Amino acid sequence: MIKGLLLDMGGVLYEGDKIIDGAFEAIEELKKDYKIRFLSNSSRATPKSLIEKLKKFGFDIDESELFTALSAAKLFLKNRKSSAYIIATEEAKNYFEELKEFEQNFVLVCDAYKNFSYDSLNEAFRLLEKDFSFITTNINRYFKDSDGMLSLDAGGFVKCLEYASGKVAKVLGKPNCEFFSLAIKSMGVEKNEVLMVGDDIEGDILGAKACWLKTVMVKSGKFKKEDLLKGKPDFLIDSIKDLPKLLKEI
Repeated sequence: MIKGLLLDMGGVLYEGDKIIDGAFEAIEELKKDYKIRFLSNSSRATPKSLIEKLKKFGFDIDESELFTALSAAKLFLKNRKSSAYIIATEEAKNYFEELKEFEQNFVLVCDAYKNFSYDSLNEAFRLLEKDFSFITTNINRYFKDSDGMLSLDAGGFVKCLEYASGKVAKVLGKPNCEFFSLAIKSMGVEKNEVLMVGDDIEGDILGAKACWLKTVMVKSGKFKKEDLLKGKPDFLIDSIKDLPKLLKEI
C-alpha cells in the first residue's frame, strides 16, 4: 500500500516559470491521503528561493517538505566540518557562506549556469590534482528550460573533470540512495510504501529503481520517447494530473 510520494519538481510541477496544467489541483488532492516530499536536483537556487517560487504558483509547501541537492551538499560539508572550492551560481555560493571558517578539502560542482568557465574548471582540476575530494550536487545531463528547449545541466561539466582528473565525483542529490532515504525517513514510512515520481529517466526513475523504489514517469518536462529505451518505470502517465487516478488503481 502506497503511503508516501517523492515528487520531482522541475518538469513535474512546473516548467521554467509556468505551472504544469492540473499540478496544483493534483497536489491538493494527493495531500489528503499521502505524505509528500518534494525533491529537486536544482542547484542554481537555494531552497528558500524554490519555496518562494512554489508559493508564487500557489502551492502550500513547507521547507521541511523540500529536499534539494544543494541542501544535501551543505549538510555533507557541515557534518565533515569542511568547506569547498565551489563552482556554482552566486546565489548558491552564498548559501555555503557559513562554512568558510572551515578548511577547504573538497571541490563541489553545482549547476553553475554562466559561471562555468575554463578558469573555474581548471582551478577545480588543479585542486583535484592536489588531492581534494570531488563532490557534486547532481549529474543530470540537461533540463527543460524556460524557453521550452533543453539546456545543459551540471553533468557534462562533472564528466569533464572526472575525465581530466581520473576521480569520480560523489553525487549528493538524486540518484544517491542516501538522498532518497533521508526524504523517506522524514515521512515515517517504509521504502516499499513509497512511489518516486519524475521526468528524468536517469536521476529520477533508474536512480530510484536502483534504490528499490517503485517509480512513476511523467511525459511532461524533459521526457523523450527514447528515454524508455534506457529503462522502464513501473508506471507511465501523461502528467502529474493523472497521478491521483493512478494511485486509486494500484
